[in-house]
Amino acid sequence: MTMSPIDLEIARNRLRGIADEMGIVLRRTAYSPNIKERADCSAAVFTAQGEMLAQAEHIPVHLGAMPASVQAVIDRFDPEPGVQYAVNDPFEGGTHLNDLTIVQPVFRAGRLIAWVGNRAHHADVGGEAPGSMPAHATDVRQEGIVVSPMPAVRSGVWLDGFLQPFLAATRTPHERRGDLSAQLGANQVAVRRLGDLVGDDVDGFVAMAAEILGYGERRMAAAIGGLDSGTFRFTDYMEFGDADVAIRVALDIGADGIVADFTGSDDQVPANFNAVEAVTRSCLYYALRVVTDPTIPANGGSYRVTGLKTRPGSIVSALPPAAVAAGNVETSQRIADVLLGAFAEAARGRVPAASQGTMNNVLIGNDTFAYYETVAGGQGAGSGRHGESGIQTGMTNTRNTPIESLERHYPFRVTRYTLRRNSGGGGRFRGGEGIEREIEFAAPATLSLMGERRRHRPWGLEGGEPGACGEDILTRADGSVERLPGKVTVEVDPGDVLLVRTPGGGGYGR
Repeated sequence: MTMSPIDLEIARNRLRGIADEMGIVLRRTAYSPNIKERADCSAAVFTAQGEMLAQAEHIPVHLGAMPASVQAVIDRFDPEPGVQYAVNDPFEGGTHLNDLTIVQPVFRAGRLIAWVGNRAHHADVGGEAPGSMPAHATDVRQEGIVVSPMPAVRSGVWLDGFLQPFLAATRTPHERRGDLSAQLGANQVAVRRLGDLVGDDVDGFVAMAAEILGYGERRMAAAIGGLDSGTFRFTDYMEFGDADVAIRVALDIGADGIVADFTGSDDQVPANFNAVEAVTRSCLYYALRVVTDPTIPANGGSYRVTGLKTRPGSIVSALPPAAVAAGNVETSQRIADVLLGAFAEAARGRVPAASQGTMNNVLIGNDTFAYYETVAGGQGAGSGRHGESGIQTGMTNTRNTPIESLERHYPFRVTRYTLRRNSGGGGRFRGGEGIEREIEFAAPATLSLMGERRRHRPWGLEGGEPGACGEDILTRADGSVERLPGKVTVEVDPGDVLLVRTPGGGGYGR
């Protein structure tokens, strides 16, 4: 089948529109502020074989890894009409336990034609600390309930084998059930929309999907052809107390595509910032979109010309039962930095300096509530532009929780929220500024922080200066002050105040 350019664009955008609508339904019907306000969720459409066909412009670390979730279900089950499948197991298609993915097969005329799926970050899935990211975890089972691929819904009704254990594990079952129902409804809408799109022409839809994927492959191959050929290396580090854990890449760019080799990275560690391979793959896809042309379709075809090599048991390809909660949110940022650092040599002028390189995760809760937030920071400057200030960067694409919503839902209040002046790196073009956010607690709670760039500053490029490191400061009600490490779980009391200062972005040029 050969489609005209106009028909191809119409088809691509209709499919993307379905993914967009899934995300809208999910956000508007969710219960938790983390999903309905922060938009910590993603949605996509896949072929019958599990290759991504279209995605909404949601969260890079979600979307690049979602095909692994679909594939895990395909490998285990013969899909049934009306059944939705759930998975969060990081070692069977997931990334970390908070991100629960629900996928549904789409049938037409008795034939499997596609899959739809969405991934949402549930603010608490059990484990040894509220929010399910205990800093002391060394085993994934300390982080919450593990959902291996399983049927979760049949004909619109939750199956007890999934629902009851999931709700029993969490500290916030009412909120979790509401968010789960939003995920279910989002998939159901997508199934209806695909049915309207396909009609009775199943063969035509399958041919159209193949054409869209082929178009993505051709566009990406052409873009890679414009990069310098050769092998480009870069190393950056995760902070493990006072020690460093290296992430190393050798990026091989040639006429046939790109291969990112991470086999030189350090071993996985007895901590929770190990990343599974699906996370590393999503970082590669993100970096490619940054370096090439953002108008290239973000689908499986675009990534056929890429290869990934990892070493099982390493920090970027962890093996069970490693803890991985922060691998998805923190190590992903560093993997992206490493890839962009390597690409900076192959595509001079196209790659910005390092952005804040962390999501600055703040988790607060007790037996009655669970709050989760990632705090924005500075973007790296680029050729011809200053970095943006106070925005989410890299592998995240969420919003903030508005102060009004936060204070209505949780027993604490925001007492300061401003840009962190002079935190961006200097240069011909300045890095963006980080943020200062201060929270005063009104009830006893457990606080967990998961942050990076507390010792290693975000690097500049072409002579630009690095951005400032982040800081976390806890002032107790009695006036004593504690400078907290980037990864910690502590108890807080009424009157205690947390100040998070996020990193600035690196500068560009002298």
